Amino acid sequence: MGKMSDDAELTDIEKAAILLISLGEDDAAEVLKHLGPKQVQLIGEAMTQLDNIPQSSVEGVVSDFMHLVSDQTGIGINNDRYIRAMLNQALGEEKAKTLLDRILMSTNTSGLDTMRWMEPRQIAETIRFEHPQIQAVIVSYLDPDQAATVLAFFDDKVRLDIVMRVAALDQIQPQALQELNDMLEGQFSSARSGKSRTLGGVKQASEIMNFIDSTIEAELMESIREVDDGLATQIQDLMFVFDNLIDVDDRGIQVILREVSTDVLIIALKGAETALQEKIFKNMSKRAAELLRDDLEAKGPVRVSEVEEAQKEILTVARRLADEGEIMLGGGGDEMV
Repeated sequence: MGKMSDDAELTDIEKAAILLISLGEDDAAEVLKHLGPKQVQLIGEAMTQLDNIPQSSVEGVVSDFMHLVSDQTGIGINNDRYIRAMLNQALGEEKAKTLLDRILMSTNTSGLDTMRWMEPRQIAETIRFEHPQIQAVIVSYLDPDQAATVLAFFDDKVRLDIVMRVAALDQIQPQALQELNDMLEGQFSSARSGKSRTLGGVKQASEIMNFIDSTIEAELMESIREVDDGLATQIQDLMFVFDNLIDVDDRGIQVILREVSTDVLIIALKGAETALQEKIFKNMSKRAAELLRDDLEAKGPVRVSEVEEAQKEILTVARRLADEGEIMLGGGGDEMV
């Protein structure tokens, strides 16, 4: 969607949320059926947070969309009448919730896809007594942040077994995937194509590890290292860790800093490389950088676990912003496309 001169502060996700609410429940439900769980979740969260959006902003978003559509389709639409009809739709949390409920109920998903819509605790309970290899396939199929939360509901031994199996996965044959999908009730269309599906692998394991709580992650990484030192190194090399923020461009650092409290930043920087500290300082105003330097020097010793927790909190913000398309994460295992 094109940028609006007077509403440049709106993110693309917020613009999408405004547009869908303006479309009305039926049309918005049709659009959202074509998106994945993470996209629906991001837009749904934005919908619930929209409050007192000025008419000019809504009109700007809709107008931008109309220009985009007319450019692409070459079909003229009576903009004024259409925009007025859209603006008549109410904004509000209840509508957004109803809309999401409808999509969840009506989307024709396969058994495996249905898992991606479930709460992590519910997924953990569903697969708790399955064979570890089945658990690994399902965990690989989930989004990494969702998979990490699911793993938190298992004990250390099971968690280690699943992550090791995820890392060892490469391709799964369609027959096996079809049987698993049938077990989860539903049909998985790509399994019928006769092609094996790439699933899991060291990269997937590293992405899941990125989202695991820092205390669990440290223990789990140590356990993996005891079993297979080379694999642990591979996973660590692919993980986006705090020091990788050095590879994020200046604009990206500034966007991250807007969403991080000073207290968290001070603790996180206590354990950071000097080069990264300097990068953070240069992306702040001179006054703010001076204050942060003073606070860092004045801060006494901090426990390693506190530093790790603060760094994890900032990384969670960074990954969310990357998911929303606000920033690009460089370094780690991220590929440029």
